[in-house]
Amino acid sequence: MAESITATERRDGAELPRHGGDDQGHGTVIRPVGRVWAVGAVHGESQRLCDLHDALADRLETGDRIIYLGDFLGYGPDISGTVDELLRFRAAFLARPAFVHLDDILCLRGQQEEIWQKLLQLQFAVNPVEVLEWALARGADATLRAYGGDPNVALASARGGPLALTRWTGDMREAMRRQPGHVALMSSLRRAAWTEDGDLLFVSAGIDPNRPLGAQTDGFWWGTAGFDAIRERYAGFRAVVRGYDPERRGFAMTPWTLTVDGGCGFGGPLIAVCLSPEGEIVDRLES
Repeated sequence: MAESITATERRDGAELPRHGGDDQGHGTVIRPVGRVWAVGAVHGESQRLCDLHDALADRLETGDRIIYLGDFLGYGPDISGTVDELLRFRAAFLARPAFVHLDDILCLRGQQEEIWQKLLQLQFAVNPVEVLEWALARGADATLRAYGGDPNVALASARGGPLALTRWTGDMREAMRRQPGHVALMSSLRRAAWTEDGDLLFVSAGIDPNRPLGAQTDGFWWGTAGFDAIRERYAGFRAVVRGYDPERRGFAMTPWTLTVDGGCGFGGPLIAVCLSPEGEIVDRLES
């Protein structure tokens, strides 16, 4: 393995921000760290998340960071409860006696969160009916119902034109606002994250290894074929870690990648791994 690079060096022609950088470009930096807990896709399985949090609370050490790798919405039976549990545990983590920073516990935007954000702007789509049907067939049906929506009403609104769609998206936004903390959490999601020493890159589902980090755009969600094609270090990172494999092949590890996905939401367990600064798995939890 090549030696680490610092966060001030340039990768692929783009200077990476230090910790505290915003998500307007390509991601954010995890503060100097000893270990990072990476949590795979949850997909609305609130009880599995609660059980994992109970176990995780007993394993946390001072200086640990936590990153949820996206896809907590979609598919599962209790999406609202999943978001509530994320908010509850985040508050408990930040309230610990040890000094922590708000960015010591992060959530990435996964495929499901990206789909949901697109649906909340559906009135601007060129082909809203097609977009909606595509989204409903890929897990958004569960998220829509979790916020009191009805797929049939959504489709009728999509066919009814921009005014009807604007009313519908407004109703969905208001339904989210009625759930304390849900809108704020969605607004805080990051596209990607990496450790400040430049060793570990965290994404939700994919990446295009032929494009620089700052030009991934939607590659973090849909570049899954590219993720499978990684056969060497991407942009100098020791490993690229993701939380969801759309092919549902389960937990997987190569010399350059790690997939932390047990199939949660599809009958499998929720997995979290604890990574050393060098990317070695030093602990693992399943629920």
